[in-house]
Formats: sequence, structure tokens, C-alpha cells
Amino acid sequence: MRTSPAVRRKLISVVALSAALLTAATAQVAAAQETSAREARAAEVPTAQTEAAPGTTAERLIVGYKSGAAEARSDRSAEADAEAKGAETGEDLDFRRRLGTGAALVDLGENLTRSDVAGVVAEYQADPQVAYVVPDRLNTPQADPNDTDYAKQWDLFEAAAGMNVPGAWPTSTGSGVTVAVIDTGYVAHSDLAPNIVAGYDFIADTAVSVDGNGRDSNPADPGDWYLTDECGSGIPGSDSSWHGTHVAGTVAAATNNGKGMAGVAHGAKISPVRVLGKCGGYDSDIIDAITWASGGTVAGVPANSNVAKVINMSLGGDGACTSATQSAINAAVNRGTTVVVAAGNDNDNVASHSPGNCGNVISVAATNRSGAKASYSNYGSLVDISAPGGQTSTGTANGIYSTLNSGTRTPSTESYAYYQGTSMATPHIAGLAALMKSAKPSLTPAQIESAIKSNARALPGACSGGCGAGLADAAKTVLAVTGGTPTGTTFSSSSAVAVPDAGPAVESPITVAGRTGNAPSALRVGVDITHSYRGDLVIDLVAPDGSAYRLKSSSGSDSADDVRTTYTVDASSESANGTWKLRVQDTAALDTGRLNNWSLTF
Repeated sequence: MRTSPAVRRKLISVVALSAALLTAATAQVAAAQETSAREARAAEVPTAQTEAAPGTTAERLIVGYKSGAAEARSDRSAEADAEAKGAETGEDLDFRRRLGTGAALVDLGENLTRSDVAGVVAEYQADPQVAYVVPDRLNTPQADPNDTDYAKQWDLFEAAAGMNVPGAWPTSTGSGVTVAVIDTGYVAHSDLAPNIVAGYDFIADTAVSVDGNGRDSNPADPGDWYLTDECGSGIPGSDSSWHGTHVAGTVAAATNNGKGMAGVAHGAKISPVRVLGKCGGYDSDIIDAITWASGGTVAGVPANSNVAKVINMSLGGDGACTSATQSAINAAVNRGTTVVVAAGNDNDNVASHSPGNCGNVISVAATNRSGAKASYSNYGSLVDISAPGGQTSTGTANGIYSTLNSGTRTPSTESYAYYQGTSMATPHIAGLAALMKSAKPSLTPAQIESAIKSNARALPGACSGGCGAGLADAAKTVLAVTGGTPTGTTFSSSSAVAVPDAGPAVESPITVAGRTGNAPSALRVGVDITHSYRGDLVIDLVAPDGSAYRLKSSSGSDSADDVRTTYTVDASSESANGTWKLRVQDTAALDTGRLNNWSLTF
């Protein structure tokens, strides 16, 4: 067990305004704060200054004058002061307006270098009437959520084998779209409840339903446990799976709620549609569920008030796609609903397994954490796309983490767990379809399928037999359908580099060639670092000309493990071609780590 932060008293680094704003005076303050922080780690003393966006030069300054200064009361005086300081520094300074706090907003003009900005800041700091001067920073939407277990969701964000989901969130979260999860129903979970809307229980056979009745408007999952031989001779017994709840969490778990996990399309709604119970579920119930979920009419069932634009079916069986099932799917697609299905877990050609072999569906194969076809996943020419499904044989953390229940037979307390399967891959694609439909409501099911496939990237690992168009890329796909600038080529390094404890910085290079012009203003830097105390780490991206862009500062309060995320950097001033480096340093004692891999996506 690791020592607590209070005992270890690691270094708290001081966050600077930016390289442009570092002066001798602020450096002295930083040194004093650093010394104080060494003695006050347990108290987690905050620093007063904040960072400008990485790689940017300030265009405006916010100047706070002391209460007795004329500039604090008079716009004319503040304007005259800006002009005077501009004359002193040789810059064209302009008072823009008074902020609600009384501070002055001062424009710095155009084409200032960092040195120019530093000179202006120094001029203001030397004025005894100035209380503070800070950059007017540009803020952008922050996609990384605050869910406590988000770091466990490698499938969303890891550079090598994740689906690049966070890059899509600034554009779409799935708002306005309902996804029908046709599965075992829903067991109450607080991390899903905000996104659950009415569904239906379509299980007609009471021996399968377990809940004591037939079809009704309550899709609650009572549990699908069974005894040995109960579902067929030689079939061992099993506890309840809460399968539908796990699938639903991947699609649309509540996000940025300070708990649990993040959903792929966390702005979407989930309509739980129950078709699977003890020992499985019948085609007849599934066909009616597809019809009703997509807005069709089913005799004896009330009209659906939450028509789904996406259907997720993480289920399947052996044999050909029957005319009856295909007819229901075709009708749903004609009503404008995208149908996403699991390819199956038999390590077999999907052609022999329904509904993964049906037409008019998006058939999904599963990949593991290295980006190769998961050993269990079906394959073949009928597979459309691959998505993370996990593989837990080398550790549960390599599965897909989602919402669950702790009950072995009947519902108990809510929980989370790692599962693996094409059942887990499918909701990633259903969530992506919801993101796309929300971003551009006019998209048809055919256009959604085409865009997902045409914007996929090659599998990082091996697949024999056919894994569709590749590994789905959520950010690239959503940008493509909204007319944004799609991401381009990904350059990566998979050579592991040890990060020594409290040692010198280590660097890992990537050579970029064949690009035209400068790097993009949203260069994506995927980072995968194993470390037992990530707060110690300082991470920089070093451009070919040696310019460094701070991706992560050290943090005395961040005691979590590992860094597996994607950063976005405005590198538009840098030539794209050349050798880029990721620089990683452990700033305090007692922990070691390893840079596993990293990537640049242009």
C-alpha cells in the first residue's frame, strides 16, 4: 500500500501564467511558493497563478488597479495609462473596456512575440498602482469528464486501441437521440438513471421472463440466473448477468457527475427494451421489440413515446438471418432507425450467426486492448466495423468497464464491472451513431454506416478473417459528418521508455514526414503512461524546432495511477514534418513508471 500524500510531502509545482509572462518577480514568488509547498504538502496549498493555453501568446491583458488609483475609477485614465505604457514599450496598447470587477481589458495589438508581451507585463508590474496583470486567456470546452472511474475506460481514449471518443464530445454528446437497448432490461443504477426513459418488457413466456408475468410496460431486469442443465443438458449454471445494464452504461452513462464512468453518448437517452430472460429470448419477442422501438405498431402494445433513432442488439444465435427478422430490421431502417448488432463470440465466421449476418445492420466485431481482434470475436466479410470489446484473460482491467449490479440472482446494490465480448463492442458503435445523429439529424442509417466505415482507422493489431473497415474513430467520424476538419494521419511510437523515479526527463521521438505546411491548431497527442502516482509527472510535447508545449504539470493532489488520455495542442506555428518528442519527467521520489506508447494525429 502506498504512503499517503501527507506523509510523503511531495513537491507541489507552481503553475506559471505562461512562458511569455514569466518575469524575475514572478520567478521569485514561485520559488517562495515552492519552498512553502514542500513543507505544506498535506495541506495542498493552492498557487495563485494560472496557465495560458499551451503554445499561445497573450493578445489581451486584464489589469487590476489598486482601489485608490485614478485608473481604477476612470476609463479615460486607464486609456491614458495604456497609451503611456505602449509608448514606453514601443507597442500599440489600447484600453478596450471595463470588466465587471473593475479591472481594465487592454489590447496588445497584433504580431507580438512572447518577448514583447513580457515587456508589457513588466511595465505594468513595475507600476505601484497596479494590483495584478494577467492574460485574457482563451477557454475551450473540456471533454475529459470528472467521473471518478474514467481512467479505467481505456476503450474510450487510449491512443493505441481506444475509439477516440473524447475528441467527439466538443461537437456532440448525443443530445436529443434515444437509443433502444434491446437486451435483458434495466436494473436501477444511479449512474444511468438520469438518462433512462420509458421502455417495454416484450418477453411473453413467463418461464423466460422470471418476473411472474408476460409483456408489460416495466422493463426492469429481475435477473437471468439459471441452474446447471436448466438451459440444456451439460450447460453449467450461471448467476444473473445484468447484461442490458452493462451495455446501457457504455452507450449513455451519466457523465461529468463526479462518480463512476462516462458514456459514449452521455447526452442521449436509453430506452430499455427487455427481450432476454432466463436462458435467452425468442426471435418473436425480438422482432416485436425492433418494430416497437423504431416507432412501428405492435398489437396489444401501447405506441412508443420514445422512438429510438438507434437500436443496440448485443445478442445473437446460430443460423441464417431469417426472413422474419430481416423484415423487422428493414422496416426499422426504413423508419430511419440505425440498427447496430454484435457479430458474436464464437471465433467463427459471422455468416453462421444471426443477427450479425443480417442485412441493413452495422455488424460489430470486438478488439482487445492492443487493437487486435479479440480471440473470441466472430469475423468475416459481413462484419462492418470493429470496436473495443476487451479481453480479460490477461487481467480484468483489459475488459470493458461499465454499470452493473452486485446481486448474484436478484438485484442488490449497484456496482461496476469489467465484461468482455462483442456485446461490449456493439454499444460503442451505437453510442457513436447517436453522436452522429445528434450532430446532424438528417443523416440516414445508410449514411451513418458509411461514415463510420470510411472514417475508421486500420486495426493496430492483427485480424485474420475480416474485421470490417477497421477500428472506429469517433472524433474523426463526427467531424466528417458535420463538415469539420477530419483528422488525418496518425504517427505513433510503441517503444516503451522507463520513467525513472525523481530522475531526469526522458524523451520518446516520433518522426513525421509527408505532411504539408504546419501542424494543425488541434494537434492530438495520445499518451499512455503506466505510473503509480501520476501527480508526480510533468509531460511536454517538444516540436521539431525545440519549442515545448506543456501537456501536464505536476499536481500534489493527484494521487491516481497512470496517464491514459489524449491532449489537444495548438501547434499551428510549428512545421508538421520533423522529429517530435514526448518528454516525461517524474518530479518526486518513491514512484517509477513507463511510457508505453504515444501518438500524434494530424
